[in-house]
Amino acid sequence: MKIGIVGYQGSGKSTLFQWLTGVAPNPAHAHEAQAAMATVPDPRVPALCQIYKPKKVTQAALEMVDTPGLSRSHEGSAARLAMIREAGCLVVVVAAYADTDPLADLTNFEDDLLIADLDIVSGRIERLHDQIKRPRPNRDELQKELDALLPLQAILEDGRSLHGLKLTPDQERAIRSFQLFSDKPRLVIVNAADDDTQLDRFQSKSASAIPIVPIPLRLQLELSNTDAEEREAFCQEMGVTVFDRDALMRQIMTVSGQMLFFTAGEKEVRTWMIHQGGTAVEAAGGIHTDLARGFIRAEVMTCQDLIRLGSEREIKAHNLMRKEHKEYVIQDGDILLIQHN
Repeated sequence: MKIGIVGYQGSGKSTLFQWLTGVAPNPAHAHEAQAAMATVPDPRVPALCQIYKPKKVTQAALEMVDTPGLSRSHEGSAARLAMIREAGCLVVVVAAYADTDPLADLTNFEDDLLIADLDIVSGRIERLHDQIKRPRPNRDELQKELDALLPLQAILEDGRSLHGLKLTPDQERAIRSFQLFSDKPRLVIVNAADDDTQLDRFQSKSASAIPIVPIPLRLQLELSNTDAEEREAFCQEMGVTVFDRDALMRQIMTVSGQMLFFTAGEKEVRTWMIHQGGTAVEAAGGIHTDLARGFIRAEVMTCQDLIRLGSEREIKAHNLMRKEHKEYVIQDGDILLIQHN
């Protein structure tokens, strides 16, 4: 899944990108979207490795996309945001140092997202008006699509988001391919000053249901590039905290609607990502398309049970190995063995 890192110029989004991925953005491509993979470590993996002693360990990753910084005047924002229409989740970075107002920036940025969505919807409506004027066999279908989109255009023009609205089937069908920002889950990173000791205040001031995480990004990037002993001494002397990068990655994964399942054995312990509510056959397809095509059943146990009991033999002795059909809904932490033709 693609995660779009977005924000205004100077917000610190590229610092976040480098901290999460370990890849420094290329200044020569500052006006383009830059992408890199960021692993999502899971604390259950070391325990599984103790049980299986695998030759290889592979952890799931998210594709992080750093977009060019937007202008607070909204000029050119729609075009720059178009670079991440395919992103499944947005991480919005707002600055909270010097004279910046992060909550005002966040409100302003929400307007940018609405304008970008309105641009897409209005463009389609204009094309529909032109097409309906000409005789064509699918004119009724085009009129139905137009009737579905016009109320949504009015909502966006009124400055309201489509998120959470109960749409008609025709409206859902009409906007399905638009990948509107209004429908994308979001996480907000407040990029605080290095010496800011009152980070909790950003949570209390926000009236939004969007999760907000305050982090001094420049400091965390610098700390991540120092050795452990030097980092610990610096933090004790200066009274600063090392933020858990891995926990933030897991939070981004959860906000984006993803979760992890596992395959485990002596050859490899591996984590796989699947959308929440995904089925066993979808998980099989994520591992390899042949497994989904020839799916018979999934043998399922949980990480919690295996780590508690210590071996697959004990899992079977306690009748905790289940056989599930293709429509079984995967749970976070399931360990799968796919039986297939």
